[in-house]
Amino acid sequence: MAHQTPGHSSADDFFRTEIRTGRIERAEVFAKARKPAYKLWIDFGDLGVKRSSAQITARYTPDELVGRTVVAVTNFPPRQIADFMSEVLVLGVPVDGTDEVVLLAPDADVPIGARIS
Repeated sequence: MAHQTPGHSSADDFFRTEIRTGRIERAEVFAKARKPAYKLWIDFGDLGVKRSSAQITARYTPDELVGRTVVAVTNFPPRQIADFMSEVLVLGVPVDGTDEVVLLAPDADVPIGARIS
């Protein structure tokens, strides 16, 4: 896959994007998704529990995900995916040559719902 260089973004563009930490409370197989995915319920502290559909099945099992701290965009508009409303975008890095995505996460304990800066 060829790498694409995006157009320039400003610092203001970045600061408008809310990226926060959350803890996965529940994970289950998303049987109706076109590509293998999980349904996730993620606790973002004061923002509450938000839902996300994530194509991370090649690397993680649902049991491995529960309790994990993740990083997600919390202010994109919700997206309907099959019969599930995905409210946040969980961030990860695709592994070249595989179907795996490695989730982004802080390397120490941080408050749930903390905004990334």
